Parts: sequence; structure tokens; C-alpha cells
Amino acid sequence: MLGRTVFIPAVWLAISVTTLTAAAQDAEDWLTRMSHAVEELSYQGTFVHMQGGDAETLHITHLNDDGRIGERILALDGVAREIIRNGDEVQCILPDRRAVLLEERRDVNPLVSALPNYSDELRRHYEFTLHQSARVIGRQTQIVSIKPKDGFRYGYMLWLDQETAMPLKSQLVDGQGNILEQILFTQLEISDSIPRSALEPTIDTEGFTMFRPPAMVVRTEDTLRLRAARLPEGFQLSVATHGPIAGSQYPVEHLVYSDGLATVSVFIEDPKSKPEFAAGHFRVGSANTFTLTLNGRQVTAVGEVPRRTVETIATSLRAQ
Repeated sequence: MLGRTVFIPAVWLAISVTTLTAAAQDAEDWLTRMSHAVEELSYQGTFVHMQGGDAETLHITHLNDDGRIGERILALDGVAREIIRNGDEVQCILPDRRAVLLEERRDVNPLVSALPNYSDELRRHYEFTLHQSARVIGRQTQIVSIKPKDGFRYGYMLWLDQETAMPLKSQLVDGQGNILEQILFTQLEISDSIPRSALEPTIDTEGFTMFRPPAMVVRTEDTLRLRAARLPEGFQLSVATHGPIAGSQYPVEHLVYSDGLATVSVFIEDPKSKPEFAAGHFRVGSANTFTLTLNGRQVTAVGEVPRRTVETIATSLRAQ
């Protein structure tokens, strides 16, 4: 009888562990499908981006034309702007300034910027869970949650279309469950018959001034003036550049630290630059910032992470 008493709970424990592992893998599979859907499907629709008490409505047209990715995003309220993307070539049209900003980048879509990308390394720092299904804009969705295992990162709640895995709703949430940022589609059409003409700008840019920012210089770790000596577990330096940025008269060193999902940018100003931010902590929308002065340079760490994360990274910077 003693053997049976011990054996039965052990069996149930094994079944429970297997079930939890399978559920986590299913959630990870959904996230992988979501990443493919956002980039590879052709669709158009309207979504609301809510952040820090502000809301903005945008219309998006996304086209996958035999692997040629194009996109048009039009702001329907707030500051007028239209973003046209063809591959990595991006035009940001600003009619109020009669200007067009030309860049080479892919992360201009606020929908994509607000979504997590899954990788196996994230399992050490996040839990992935499937929840019950729910309806969003008349479509059945699978709810997936991403919960951090410590207090250095935020979590996500995602409502993914059952049929295509398109994210119809996403939320960035803190450790208390407060919603810091949300994207919600109010209308979405997924179609293979969207014409390429749908990507043409709706704003006439005749007479507008074209701007192309100077290229940033990529830095290697051994050439950095400052680097973080102490990082939250899982974070590492992913990008380091040096060059001009908007709003700064002198070149700025830009370091990006990431755990593969959460990201913190560190801006190190030139000593000749006039400080633009007061020292200490400041909240901007869903992002936290922390500013201090090191070796005569103003340093600002900013990211959609808890306050302790930007403060830990900023205060750990040391001269090489």
C-alpha cells in the first residue's frame, strides 16, 4: 500500500509537468505564428494605439507581393503623418512641416514595435501560457500571456486570431496587472487581392524638403567610452552606435541592452552638449527613463521596462 501511495502522486506529477510543458510549447508556437503573420500576410485595417493616457488611431495597409514587403501607415488623428515602407526603405511624410524623412529601417510600424518576438532564450526569464479563447472584432482569438519571472521586465497579454494568428489586441502590463500600452484593431481585412497601388502616399509631397539622416557608426565593445558593469540577468549589449540624432547638436553614443524581448536604450551625450533632462527618474508614456551625469557626460537610459531596470543599467555604467 505504501508503494501505491507514493507511486500515484508521482504519476500525476509527471502528467502535470508534461501538460504544463506542452502548454508552454503551444503558447510559443502561437507567438512564432504571430510574428510570421504580421510580416508575411497581406492585410489592411484600422487600429487604436493607447499609451500613457494618450490614444492614436492609425490605418495600415500591409502587402506581401511574392516576398516584396510594402506598407503604408496613415495617422487618422493627432499629428498628421504618413509612413510608406518598401522593403527596408522608409519615407515618413510630415505635412505640417512640409518634410519627408528618408530612412532605411523596418521597425517603423507601431504594431510591430509593440509586439514581442519569441526566441528559446526567453524561457529563462518569462512564462508562456495559453488561456481561454475570446472574441475580438467578431473573430475568435486565442489568448496568450507572457509573464516575467522577476521584476526587471514587463509582461504581455495577446489576443491572436484563431485562423491566422494575427494580433487583434495586445497589452503591455506591469507586475500589478496595470495596462501600460494597448493596441486594438477596430477593423481588419486579410486579403491576397490588395493592389500595390494601395501603398501609394495619399499626401502630395510636391515642394516638400527631403531629409536623409547621416548614417550612424557601429561601435564594438572595446571602443565604447562607457559600458554597463552590472546588468539584470538575461540582458546584454545588442547594438552600439555613434552619430547624430534628432534634437542633439553633437554626436551621441547609443547603446542598446536587451534580453531578447525587453529593450533599454542608453544615450551618452557629448560633454559639450547642454543637458536637456533633469537628473533622476521620469516617466514618458509606457517608458521609464533615468538620467545622471558620468565623467562630464549626460547619460539617459530609457525603455518600456520597470524603473529599477533603467536605473540599474544607468548607474552601473563605467569607463572602459
